[in-house]
Amino acid sequence: MTVAPSILSADFARLGEQVQAVLDAGAKIIHVDVMDGHFVPPITMGPIVVEALRDQVHGAGAILEVHLMVERPERHVEPFADAGADRILAQVEATPNLRFAVDAILRRDVGAGVVINPGTPVEAVAEVLDVVELVLCMTVNPGWGGQPFIPQSIDKLRRLKALVGDQAEIEVDGGVDAKTIGACAQAGASVFVAGSAVFGKDDPAAAVRELAAAASGG
Repeated sequence: MTVAPSILSADFARLGEQVQAVLDAGAKIIHVDVMDGHFVPPITMGPIVVEALRDQVHGAGAILEVHLMVERPERHVEPFADAGADRILAQVEATPNLRFAVDAILRRDVGAGVVINPGTPVEAVAEVLDVVELVLCMTVNPGWGGQPFIPQSIDKLRRLKALVGDQAEIEVDGGVDAKTIGACAQAGASVFVAGSAVFGKDDPAAAVRELAAAASGG
């Protein structure tokens, strides 16, 4: 069970400090939410943030996971790979050719994943399961942190797990906190993106440890 803190909810005036705190708490994935103002309304961050965190994250033995909530994600793979991304996730709904987008990621020798929104059926990922290492199931509508978890997501996670089996890990993102993470784990998820549930707390390091324990049934 892996907690992946999302820096979307971090205090960017103290970004390095907060990222170090969660790394020290055992986080092995730092999740970077990239939004373009088109696929989702907000605009967030670009490769320069990944580059700024690269040495710190890699020095701690962790990886940088970039979630491209952008139109035509295949066009944005190169700059994020160059900046130090270790895994890049493409939204199923953002490209007319999902296999092409995944291949663009794999050509850069980084890990590839795909993401489905709440309204997208799990079957949408079936044709790339042979090449991706992770499938992320959004449990809120993408675009903003702090949204409430969509309860129907638990059943969707079960269906996704039945489809994916052991071919890829299942990740969840949206409304993940101490109350929802256990049910997500029981439904088949093993990686848990948490933004406000980590960086919205007074002690982000303690929040990571508490979420990891809750995911494991502790």
